[in-house]
Amino acid sequence: MNKLILSFGIIFAGLALGYAIQRLTAARRIRLPVSLEVLRKRLQKTALLFVLPVTVLGAIWTVDVRSLSIAALPLIGVGAITLGGILALGAARMLQLDPRKTGALVPCGAFTNIGAIGALICYVYLGEMGFALVPIYKLFEELTYYAVGFPLAKYFSAVDAVQDSVGERLKALMIDPFILTALFSIIIGGVLNLSGLPRPEVFGIVNAIFIPLGTGMMLISIGLAMRFGSVRHYLKACTLVSLIKFIIVPVCATATAWSIGYGHMESGLPLKVVIILSSMPVAFSALIPPSIYDLDLDLANACWFFTTSALIVVLPVQLLLINLV
Repeated sequence: MNKLILSFGIIFAGLALGYAIQRLTAARRIRLPVSLEVLRKRLQKTALLFVLPVTVLGAIWTVDVRSLSIAALPLIGVGAITLGGILALGAARMLQLDPRKTGALVPCGAFTNIGAIGALICYVYLGEMGFALVPIYKLFEELTYYAVGFPLAKYFSAVDAVQDSVGERLKALMIDPFILTALFSIIIGGVLNLSGLPRPEVFGIVNAIFIPLGTGMMLISIGLAMRFGSVRHYLKACTLVSLIKFIIVPVCATATAWSIGYGHMESGLPLKVVIILSSMPVAFSALIPPSIYDLDLDLANACWFFTTSALIVVLPVQLLLINLV
């Protein structure tokens, strides 16, 4: 119960604080020294370039990375993302959606909130050892989004303007400071792990502070840009996306992890991580393709809000399942 309360508290407080600042600023009740967009980007940059890389390095320093089976973890992550997108495309066909709605629904099925909410839940439920597996699971997340998700969304767009090619997007991906920072933190943590050097005890204290702090900063930045669409107009689509995110994809990902033997490694820790990360809600980044490709942004926003709200049911079920492993 304490873990559930802590998880809900951090998630709700972060989103609510960001949204409250947004509304108070719009009503001119408060005046910020910078614009909401600048504040949002600064929070994200601080979290992604400093706070979270420190936690990743410190956590991976202690995890057992010698097992070859762990190498399959990022492939399971890519598989979950890809399956979600394919199923969302099928759901769009089932609902007979027009191209603008189809293009918005596919990223909702694929893009998953692994880095903010997923990482936090792994830490709260499983501790540092569970958190350390998160960056390994999501290693190819951005690559999949930009190489597959964005081009597929663009395919359904009516925008005639010239957009970046897949090659240009991949090139930008390779020099993206956020991705490079995350990658280097994984590599340095892995090198220190394999070196046999004991991790300083201070890292345990740092991570206990930095992990909730980094997640909170990301959630506040999301709250700063949140807007509530009319979910009732997209209830069928939201329900199908929830079925994909919380049942079909997690069952397939968990079955794959179990077949690899994750249930027998480290008291089932990798399997528990897969259970959690494969059943996360729509990522806020799923709203980016509809924004830039003139797709149905209200549909994407409704799916994001609906699945994030569903965590009220999903998180207790996750806790029950991982306790059974």
